[in-house]
Amino acid sequence: MFELLMQGFSVALSGLNAFLVVIGCILGTIIGMLPGIGPINAIAILFPIVLQFELTPSSALIFFGGIFYGSQYGNSISAILLNVPGTSSSAVTCIDGNPLAKQGRAGPALAMSAVASFSGGVMSIFLLMFFAPLLAKLAIDFGPAEYFVLMVCAFTALTSFSTGSFIKAMFSAILGLAIATVGIDELSFGGMRRFIFGIEELGDGIDFIVVVIGVFAVGELFIFLSELTEDTVQTVAPVKKILMTFKELKDSAAGIVRSCVSGFVVGVLPGAGATIASFIAYATEKKLAGANSNFGNGDLRGVAAPESANNSSAVGSFIPLLVLGVPGSETTAVMLAALITLGVTPGPTMLADQPDMFWGVAASMFLGNLVLIVLNLPMVKWLAKILLIPRWILMPGIAILSIVGVYVLNGSEFDLILMLIFGVVGFIMRKTGFPMAPLILGLVLGGLIEVNFRRALTYSYGEYSTFYESPITIGLWVITFLSLVAPVIIRFIKKRMQQKKEN
Repeated sequence: MFELLMQGFSVALSGLNAFLVVIGCILGTIIGMLPGIGPINAIAILFPIVLQFELTPSSALIFFGGIFYGSQYGNSISAILLNVPGTSSSAVTCIDGNPLAKQGRAGPALAMSAVASFSGGVMSIFLLMFFAPLLAKLAIDFGPAEYFVLMVCAFTALTSFSTGSFIKAMFSAILGLAIATVGIDELSFGGMRRFIFGIEELGDGIDFIVVVIGVFAVGELFIFLSELTEDTVQTVAPVKKILMTFKELKDSAAGIVRSCVSGFVVGVLPGAGATIASFIAYATEKKLAGANSNFGNGDLRGVAAPESANNSSAVGSFIPLLVLGVPGSETTAVMLAALITLGVTPGPTMLADQPDMFWGVAASMFLGNLVLIVLNLPMVKWLAKILLIPRWILMPGIAILSIVGVYVLNGSEFDLILMLIFGVVGFIMRKTGFPMAPLILGLVLGGLIEVNFRRALTYSYGEYSTFYESPITIGLWVITFLSLVAPVIIRFIKKRMQQKKEN
């Protein structure tokens, strides 16, 4: 493992890759700070540029990885200073982070966030290097039936844990699957075209990036336009003294380690994600701290726990992405689509066939976290000023990047029309409470689910028992069932606890 990691550092430290790590981390931090943009929009918009520069799959993944975990750092800055989380995963940081800022302790809160994020990120990389090869050995036994059930499990988990209505989440997933069926049927003789409704431009299918940029970037622009009011200047809490005391760091150390482990485990589970990881970590530390703690009113431990958890969760999410080829979130779904477009299909043989990619990405995470701690601690006063940029300046820039990015893909005006259509779809879905993650997962995995389902039936001569014969498929069906009932049990427990408090 040590030799492979050294090999990975030789990949990550090559001139271009080292530059991409730094740029990705800086972009990720800025993007994470700005509410409404997020890493998924950034990766989707920048992917056409990556194609134009003909980056290798390893370089592209290193770049996108830097944006992904860099955004986890940036999220905490707006959460602490503005009480506005950049994404849902940093919502928990607001609970204690913003009260600390109001007490004039924004500097120590941001410093604790940076230290906890760095610690959680680095420790989870060791867990990634240890568990990924073990899981890869298990995954070698996966055939078409096992892959089909695994993808059903990922779908169920992501749909069940989505916020809001389960019915709406299912509809979103089905819509993604339906879009994935448009175009060429890969398993038919001669590549039959289907569901193109006489429109020749749909013959090769709907490009994933067109859908993602439309639903997220253009949809966000429509949301902004629908809520357009007189632009007001943001009030940012002043950042004075940066460093915290040694005692405060010592008191938070155990919580950082616990939150790293729990966040990593949650990140590995498809569908759970950084939001659930940060909530679990915060609830655990609050309970361990006892009734006499200052949680909720400005406690640095309440900043350390969720920040460690959401960074370790981001690292953990690379295991199902790279080892199983199953994304557990919207952002890793976009990364999977990018890798497939670049000619790489992640899976259990990736560690053996393309060790440079896996270990290069793992090594780049070490470098990225180092860049982020150096960037965040001394420069946080200047980074905070980015929050003063009004959204009416940012949104036109996003619109221009979206249009250029989509047109560069194929040089097609039809793609621009599709982008606008999906922008309207994304706008309507957000306004009506439909989650986006199941749609993106359906779009990415739709083709793979269909291919593995049909291959499994072909190999078994049409016997549906192939989907529940092996121990792996049985185990995955059990996990699928648990992911369906878990949200119901969690809601029931929350309701009972609420009733006890009221009584």
